[in-house]
Amino acid sequence: MHSYTMDLGGRPLTLEIGKIAKQANGSCLVRYGETAVVVAVTGTKTPREGVDFFPLTVDFEEKMYAVGQIPGGFLKREGRPATSAILTSRLIDRPIRPMFPEGYHNDVQIVATAVSVDPDNAPDIPAMIGASCALSISDIPFNGPIAGVRVGMIDGKYIINPTVAQAEVSRLNLAVAGTHDAILMVEAGAKEISEDEMLNAIWFAHDKIKEIVEFISKIQAEVGKPKMEVPVYTPPAELVTEIEAYGSEKLKAALMDANKLEREENVAKVKEEIAKVFLEKYPDKGVDVAYITQKLVKKIVRHTISVDKIRPDGRQLDEVRQVTCEVGVLARTHGSALFTRGQTQILNTTTLAPLREAQIIEGLGVETSKRYIHHYNFPPYSVGETKPMRSPGRREIGHGALAERALLPVIPSEEEFPYALRLVSEVLESNGSSSMGSVCGSTLSLMDAGVPIKAPVAGVAMGLVKDGDDFTILTDIQGLEDALGDMDFKVAGTAAGITAMQMDIKIHGINKEIFQQALAQAKKGREFIMGKMLACIPAPRKELSKYAPKITTVKINPEKISKVIGPGGKMIKRIVEESGAQVDINDDSGNVYIAAVNTESANKAIKMIQDITAEAEVGKVYTGKVTRIMNFGAFVEILPGKEGLVHISQLSTERVAKVEDVVSVGDEIVVKCTEIDSRGRINLSRKAVLNAKGAGYAAAPKVPVEHNN
Repeated sequence: MHSYTMDLGGRPLTLEIGKIAKQANGSCLVRYGETAVVVAVTGTKTPREGVDFFPLTVDFEEKMYAVGQIPGGFLKREGRPATSAILTSRLIDRPIRPMFPEGYHNDVQIVATAVSVDPDNAPDIPAMIGASCALSISDIPFNGPIAGVRVGMIDGKYIINPTVAQAEVSRLNLAVAGTHDAILMVEAGAKEISEDEMLNAIWFAHDKIKEIVEFISKIQAEVGKPKMEVPVYTPPAELVTEIEAYGSEKLKAALMDANKLEREENVAKVKEEIAKVFLEKYPDKGVDVAYITQKLVKKIVRHTISVDKIRPDGRQLDEVRQVTCEVGVLARTHGSALFTRGQTQILNTTTLAPLREAQIIEGLGVETSKRYIHHYNFPPYSVGETKPMRSPGRREIGHGALAERALLPVIPSEEEFPYALRLVSEVLESNGSSSMGSVCGSTLSLMDAGVPIKAPVAGVAMGLVKDGDDFTILTDIQGLEDALGDMDFKVAGTAAGITAMQMDIKIHGINKEIFQQALAQAKKGREFIMGKMLACIPAPRKELSKYAPKITTVKINPEKISKVIGPGGKMIKRIVEESGAQVDINDDSGNVYIAAVNTESANKAIKMIQDITAEAEVGKVYTGKVTRIMNFGAFVEILPGKEGLVHISQLSTERVAKVEDVVSVGDEIVVKCTEIDSRGRINLSRKAVLNAKGAGYAAAPKVPVEHNN
């Protein structure tokens, strides 16, 4: 067994080789603080037949034993991967995928299993580093190593792999992956930071990435296996020349069309024509003809963009497609919006609910619940296809998480807006960057719902076509430019700064100059889209939908929460049943949230809560109910759960022989609190009230209802 250790963010990162999973092509045990991840990579010896893509699978496995817990539910074992596990799988996949040789079609699987998790050392970055190391020392062809780190920013200073406490006060949560020479992947959530701050953070991360890459390269040199030979498919050169001569102009004419469906139909016709002509001439070259034709499509699109500076739909390089915005498009939802940009269209809805509807999270992270949830749906009809409708896949989960991250910094706090929020983005049409369309649609929907967001958020997707040292940045890429280009770079933010960012590339990294230009161009694109959004709805509505629950906050002494709940929840159930309102309690702050469909129901619940938590006051007059009768007097409940004694001598202005002559159990009488003794016992007097009435006292005043909105 070989063990290698380096410092990463002030903590030891250790890679153990040769001890575990020795039947895999490559494996290692990664230790970071008290976190441990087993990573194993395996690959087939031969390519998968009939595929023209690289079949890579990445699975990040969360095991509840890693944090000393037993999974919930009946089966008591891990089932479908949690959202956090799927997002980590994507995080590992994205920087690793571009590093395999072109034309390599063997199946490769990476399995990273978190077996011990320390909250201050999240397992995602160690898993990525472990995957890079396992691939590097294996015989699988891999043009790495790569490495990744997470960056936080506190008081203007950048921090590598922040702890939980540091992350809570950080303005930035940035994951960066790259090689020794360039950046491969970026994913960020931020609290409105500037483009310069983001750029500096990325290159701060890259300095540490270089150290990790050198560390893995050293391990590879010492214990790595020789790489297997990869047969590279090369079509016949003469056939390439013939097809290009015959089909280039035809394909170019078909590709230069702004309408996606018409363009795809025209390109398909030209491909059929090419296939017909050349299969008659070369009947046994079907695979070669299809491969050459598709490569020719890519070559034409990239050449017209990078050399001619012409996009397939005729737009300028920094031009955003036509944008239209509508709000209030659905009558019964709490908020709704329809955002259309070119041939990408998003229907977004906002649903408001009591805090009890917050999502409960079971996983290896420190987050146990969240009150703001964003879901993204991508039905097959959005791209004109027919497919079985399944549960959300990795793409849907990833895009939903990106939109959620973009809007999180502007969502009002629980104290400001005591609601759970669920946003759903339904992709009705897609031709490029539906995730950024979801960000824009969500902002409009939130404002339509009357949610007091701190600022509107807009997003745009940037593309890249790179040829040697020359590069072309594209604003608001459509599907064709994404598929045949080199980069998908999504940036979302407010007028004040960036709130989310995600970058994936298909080449071996990009440099600082490209990043700088892409960020500047993205800011210009965001500002254009934001202008269209604010022209539709300039600010959140002043009132919530009439169909949304009305939530009122009452502040009580946290020590009295148990009284409001009552034994076995008896008291809170009574409040809900009698008032018709829903009641949620924050045990830490003492905030009680009352959700009701009307003011009457809310006020009734509020009064019951205030009565339960109120304290008797000497000199105050109450209307109470007789609960018990004794020889020496009557006990009267003046507040929920609070009784006082009216001595027989205090029942009337006249002499009373028997208590029953004056009151019975269940009678309501008006009494005055005359004393609270050292043991907390309450003494009451009906006589004092009757004397006061004789002096012109009208009646016992009602306890005023006071509450905070």
